[in-house]
Amino acid sequence: MDRTLISNVVCGETNKIQGFVENLRNKRTMAFLVIRDHSGRLQVTIEKEKHPDLAAIVDQLTVESVVTCVGPVVENSYVKMGGKEMLPEEMEILSIAEPLPLTKDAAIDSRMDYRWIDLRSDKNTLIFKAQTELVGAMREYCLNKNFMEIHTPKLIAAASESGSDVFELKYFDRKAYLSQSPQFYKQMAMAAGFDRIFEVGPVFRAEKSFTNKHATEFTGFDVEMSYITSFRDVMAFEAELLQYALKRVQEKYGDQIKELYGLDTIVPTLPFPEMKLQDVYKELEERYGYKVDDSEKNDLTTDAEHLCAKLSMDKFGHEFLFVTDYGPEKRAFYHMRDEHGMPLGYDLIWRGTEITTGAQREHRYEQLRKQADEKGLGEDVKFYMDFFRFGCPPHGGFGLGVDRLTMLLLGLSIKEVEFLFRGPNRIEP
Repeated sequence: MDRTLISNVVCGETNKIQGFVENLRNKRTMAFLVIRDHSGRLQVTIEKEKHPDLAAIVDQLTVESVVTCVGPVVENSYVKMGGKEMLPEEMEILSIAEPLPLTKDAAIDSRMDYRWIDLRSDKNTLIFKAQTELVGAMREYCLNKNFMEIHTPKLIAAASESGSDVFELKYFDRKAYLSQSPQFYKQMAMAAGFDRIFEVGPVFRAEKSFTNKHATEFTGFDVEMSYITSFRDVMAFEAELLQYALKRVQEKYGDQIKELYGLDTIVPTLPFPEMKLQDVYKELEERYGYKVDDSEKNDLTTDAEHLCAKLSMDKFGHEFLFVTDYGPEKRAFYHMRDEHGMPLGYDLIWRGTEITTGAQREHRYEQLRKQADEKGLGEDVKFYMDFFRFGCPPHGGFGLGVDRLTMLLLGLSIKEVEFLFRGPNRIEP
């Protein structure tokens, strides 16, 4: 007999369920179990006189043991969980659980030590249900827009982009590095004539950052597209992508997110508001008295980033804010620049946190070589420069952190939304 998910059991029929024993009341004449799988819970009621064989099995059970139960599911208005229960005719113990080493109020590091136990809750399961819907919707949107999905290598021969913040490792008889971005290979796909691509994959950053939003390994959703006329084409596409994905999450899980996390899932309107970096600082000072030294005004400070949440809501009534016109020293060498040397790119801020850096890329070989030389990269990016020697269309793109999106959606920290968090002090389990 095939297993039925608890959410799909049918009253009046015999069902087979499998899951964890979440609660156990073993009385003299009756036993009541609550069985949980990822889809829901079901009460299982055993009348011991009728089923002494099952009573003997129940006597062996502990909370969080794993069982199989087979029997009819009937309606019972006294049962709080959906008004139904199973009256099992068969039961099998699949695994006996030892006493749990975690309590509900355990500290975050203890929870990370026993992450597989920490995840056994509706709240934590919802993280990954919502994330699955979010990523699935973004992938679907790209596919509907004639994008191809590619998978770029994570073992690379040269330190990507700036050469800093990369993990070095031994690759047979030479050095290799873990990729800190699929950026170079996304652009290689443009040079290959793929036109529109996306990738969902791991990203590695050797940053000793101890914040609620940084991790040394995370999942990126990266997009690159050819034949754009401006970086604003990229911005418009990202806004449409996020609107589509958040609408899907809101429709499927909005009520549960509100119930378990107390947050509304807002489907953003189009277009997203946009401000130049210097105008952001001007408004932050005028509205909220926030000042920074002129030396810091070519990039967003962390405090300014946080204040953008308030600024965007107060000025535009919108959770998202595109910020443009960053100084060239704060942008990667492959960003195209205008006639004044200003990079043609942007950051996207959501709920006070940067979730994207995007740009139109420099596709002209000579100009790109000049900008790489300015950054002192030289031979480090020679393989990348070769992509542009034989013709390449104008293009641009962006990268989104899937974990950071999930974190902001649910109001959590990065440790809580990654299936297994990796940071400077954590590489286990």
